[in-house]
Amino acid sequence: MTDNRKPPADVFRYAPAPESRSIVDIKPSYGLFIGGEFVDGHGKSFKTISPSTEEVLAEVAEADDADVDAAVKAARRAYDRVWSKLPGRERAKYLYRIARIIQERSRELAVLESIDNGKPIKESRDVDIPIVAAHFFYYAGWADKLAYAMPQSAGRGTDPQPLGVAGQIIPWNFPLLMLAWKIAPALACGNTVVLKPAETTPLTALLFAEICQQADLPPGVVNIITGAGGTGQALVGHPGIDKVAFTGSTDVGKAIARTVAGTDKKVTLELGGKAANIVFDDAPLDQAVEGIVTGIFFNQGHVCCAGSRLLVQESIADELLAKLKRRMSTLRVGDPLDKNTDIGAINSAEQLARIRELSDIGEAEGAGRWSPECELPQHGFWFPPTLFTDVTQAHRIAREEIFGPVLSVLTFRTPAEAVEKANNTPYGLSAGVWTEKGSRILKIANQLRAGVVWANTFNKFDPTSPFGGYQESGYGREGGRHGLEAYLK
Repeated sequence: MTDNRKPPADVFRYAPAPESRSIVDIKPSYGLFIGGEFVDGHGKSFKTISPSTEEVLAEVAEADDADVDAAVKAARRAYDRVWSKLPGRERAKYLYRIARIIQERSRELAVLESIDNGKPIKESRDVDIPIVAAHFFYYAGWADKLAYAMPQSAGRGTDPQPLGVAGQIIPWNFPLLMLAWKIAPALACGNTVVLKPAETTPLTALLFAEICQQADLPPGVVNIITGAGGTGQALVGHPGIDKVAFTGSTDVGKAIARTVAGTDKKVTLELGGKAANIVFDDAPLDQAVEGIVTGIFFNQGHVCCAGSRLLVQESIADELLAKLKRRMSTLRVGDPLDKNTDIGAINSAEQLARIRELSDIGEAEGAGRWSPECELPQHGFWFPPTLFTDVTQAHRIAREEIFGPVLSVLTFRTPAEAVEKANNTPYGLSAGVWTEKGSRILKIANQLRAGVVWANTFNKFDPTSPFGGYQESGYGREGGRHGLEAYLK
């Protein structure tokens, strides 16, 4: 006799699998890292909090103009006296050492990143930290081969030279990964750096400062100053800075461009995005669904290249949406330190308010809003995975960067319409194409105005591959051989 009874609802529930916080020693307060030492800042201190619990993690010093000046001068001394004079093979040894220490302390770094940022531990452990180490390994390999990095036709000759002191400002969505993207190529090329992490996620950058001490990096080669927008403005405007590298919002990027206009500072800007993820009728739908989920819900949607606009060929839209909703219903939202968690906490109350505002606007403008049943924690900043259907190109949610776990779904009938809709944006950072036809992949990719186009995948990163955008997504490239160019004369 066949037993048709349904199993109890709790049979397939996951038991909590929390990562221990004990591996991380969070100090009550942190100073600035200048000239190889931690020093007190002259500005007001500020608190960094855990997005998942709202608990205060530490008091952090805010660098004022005098602190910024001290950090730039320390970087200049290190550049003039030590770092620019070292052969590439000697600089490589330090980068290799840093990479190995990052691997040795990977668990500590991953736990601290998840506590301070709110992202799931399985992402910081399996994605962020391994790629951080890989960037330092990769650029260590370039340090003594710079003569081969740039073609002679680009005017570098056979002896490319460093620029000097780089001022670098990184965002809160990938704190340690963005640090590696900035610092590794700069040091490989012989520059020294002053780096400012985001005010909501300073802790892993300060732990990296300890790693620099552990690696016996010459004092002043890397300086870490913490603070908010005023600190960043002081760094960008300092006359002792030769290169500005910024990752963050388009509005701040425009302000930086205005500040450096008329100076001889080199600038790279990696700004916002509103990527189109295009699914054709011959795409492998189950694989595409996984790519869509990764594209928009990875890191709570706090990704500049997130696939936040899903363009689906009309004939398969219903089938794909059914599969996508079923998959979204399996996503687990909760404690970032639980190894089962898929979607962690929104980074800050301010970002949560923006996500809520734009989502409410989307609903008010007539788009259909859907989220799976989801019990959110009582404390912290949380937003469920959400998709909008019946979206048009006139909707604000289809045009503005939400920077959260919110997906806008549009349809198309022909490849030409897909390309037109995909390019109908002021941004141009990334895109995705899903189809079984290689010829279609190449044709569509060549028509998309995006710096990165993924084919039958999404959000794949590698230190050997350049990354950057067009239009309001910024200019310049990070990663790969191209990432060296911005740090060489």
